[in-house]
Amino acid sequence: MDIFGENVFNDAIMRERLPKATYKSLRKTIEEGLPLNPDVAEVVANSMKDWAIEKGATHFTHWFQPLTGITAEKHDSFISPTQDGRVVMEFSGKELIQGEPDASSFPSGGIRATFEARGYTAWDCTSPAFLKEDGGVLTLCIPTAFCSYTGEALDKKTPLLRSMQTLSTQALRLLRLFGNTTSTRVTSTVGAEQEYFLIDKKFFDQRMDLMLTGRTLFGAMAPKGQELEDHYFGSLKTRIAAFMHDLNMDLWKLGVLAKTQHNEVAPGQFELAPIFGTTNIATDHNQLVMDTMKKVALRHDMVCLLHEKPFAGVNGSGKHNNWSMSTNDGLNLLDPGQSPHENLQFLTILCAIIKAVDDYAELLRLSAATPGNDHRLGANEAPPAIISIFLGDQLSDIFKQLQNGGVKRSLQGEKLASGVITLPSFRKDSTDRNRTSPFAFTGNKFEFRMVASSQSISGPNVVLNTIFAEVFSQFADRLEQAENFDQALQQLLKETATNHNRILFDGNGYSDEWVEEATKRGLPNITSTVDASLVLLRESTVKLYEKHQVLSKTELESRYEINLEQYSKQINIEALTMIDMAKHQIIPASINYSTRLANSINAIKSASSAVDVSVQENLLIDLCSTLVSFKTNLSVLETVTQEATTLTSDAYAQSVYYRDVVFKAMGALRIDGDKLETIIDADLWPLPTYAQMLFML
Repeated sequence: MDIFGENVFNDAIMRERLPKATYKSLRKTIEEGLPLNPDVAEVVANSMKDWAIEKGATHFTHWFQPLTGITAEKHDSFISPTQDGRVVMEFSGKELIQGEPDASSFPSGGIRATFEARGYTAWDCTSPAFLKEDGGVLTLCIPTAFCSYTGEALDKKTPLLRSMQTLSTQALRLLRLFGNTTSTRVTSTVGAEQEYFLIDKKFFDQRMDLMLTGRTLFGAMAPKGQELEDHYFGSLKTRIAAFMHDLNMDLWKLGVLAKTQHNEVAPGQFELAPIFGTTNIATDHNQLVMDTMKKVALRHDMVCLLHEKPFAGVNGSGKHNNWSMSTNDGLNLLDPGQSPHENLQFLTILCAIIKAVDDYAELLRLSAATPGNDHRLGANEAPPAIISIFLGDQLSDIFKQLQNGGVKRSLQGEKLASGVITLPSFRKDSTDRNRTSPFAFTGNKFEFRMVASSQSISGPNVVLNTIFAEVFSQFADRLEQAENFDQALQQLLKETATNHNRILFDGNGYSDEWVEEATKRGLPNITSTVDASLVLLRESTVKLYEKHQVLSKTELESRYEINLEQYSKQINIEALTMIDMAKHQIIPASINYSTRLANSINAIKSASSAVDVSVQENLLIDLCSTLVSFKTNLSVLETVTQEATTLTSDAYAQSVYYRDVVFKAMGALRIDGDKLETIIDADLWPLPTYAQMLFML
């Protein structure tokens, strides 16, 4: 309790330090979206500076989230010179509100050229400033948006704030139709569960692939994987428990509501889950979670891996984006209540969400598309690349009733008796959970499970907010014009339930049967980032985003270019890393071992011609034939990687080539490389093995 939020310029600190009039004015800006008074900013800046200096900070930064998906910061000190050659500590309202970091080297997708370098950061006063510690040094971080000189969004924060704005506007229209006259704002809320791997730093330092790409490009399976399911929810090892304790301490100081921690399915894999927060703050917090995990791991001589698939053959990592909506007066709009069949407001919102997910499934799939996530989605891991919705028994039953024109009942959970007298009986939830569903209702929220572990949650939540706002708008347009509201509502709910039933699925999302069934239903199955990116250029996408003023056509086109460029660059880095490892580590180790075998064979034969050396000879033959194949595949990879770099005139064609040709060549090279690992003597193999990295913690 004492340390929570101690490094955050939060509401309690502001109430304590700001004059009452200033505090009230700032709260109105935060809560009602009113313009920020420059005089208020001046007072806030001075108070913020004093607080930060008292804590030991000497510098401040406008902390922003460029389109790379990570965070960025340029530090400025508080010092200003005086005429007598001394300095004073100053921080003005202008410096608080606006920064000019240029940041011209960040990707812009053609929005600006290097000679058009001016970029601006603008204070997001709805997300509190905080002190970030690096090497014992505290820096005042001011969450900001980042835009170009011509006003286009160059970051992840700006479209998120825009999407939250339009969601509130359209959701309030629906609430008014159901008699709600008190709520003045609707806010989307998120809790982002974060999965990650930890490995010993000494192993990481010996793996060029992990250092440069975040995943192992070579590596034979360990004798043991996750098949015993003994790591999941297992007791924490001492080293891991110490890491988690320090992680929690650091996050709590930053006001991050870290709540749950446990071992995940794969060996060496773990998860942290926070309590819900307002979406833009939750997004900021998740970036801090990832950053803090990496720093704390290093303090414990470990490295945190956030790549979606750092190890082949065991589960990769995702990020479960738990999404809901709340009003400013405390109503959770996705809470069905005890009798959801009687809660028409909830049923209307539920139907709107189902319609939105069905109408914009490809856009939702795009929001979770990254090169790393391509290894997970559709690859027998949670979840499949096919978008579907799991509602559970209770709501599925209600949805079927809606198709028939009327809802009369809600299934209720029964009592669960364990059969042990001393254990209490209790009432079960009204439905089970489906962990294979990419978009599942889980009581009072939807869990979007496709999100990549390393990506910002901003993109997925921009899509969720925008597509839901669009269908809320469609529903409101229709109901506001209805002569008979009740009759029009019943007809709307019946139509929606009938027309969008195809998106509902409560079975095993991992099964081959579901892929076939989804195809019959006409549901898209987009397995790669390259294909998903095409959705950004569709007329329907442009129309949707421009209608709600979330992203312009120019901003969408820029993100299309950036997506494909980032994909091609990532695969290129991986290919070049494989080539380097093959040439300078694996081939030399193979030659050394083949030489050792040959010398051994010759020495034994010289000692006695009667000795059987067939084992050594067969081993040498197997090694040399695999090495020949390895070198052949290496030459192919070198050729196609070089060819890919010449296709720069067409971003889509280049990314397709990387996916279909370069990535395929990488797979062929890996097969031989992993086989060589199983042949070569352990003391000659130059890379830490899966068994070492996954189990030696």
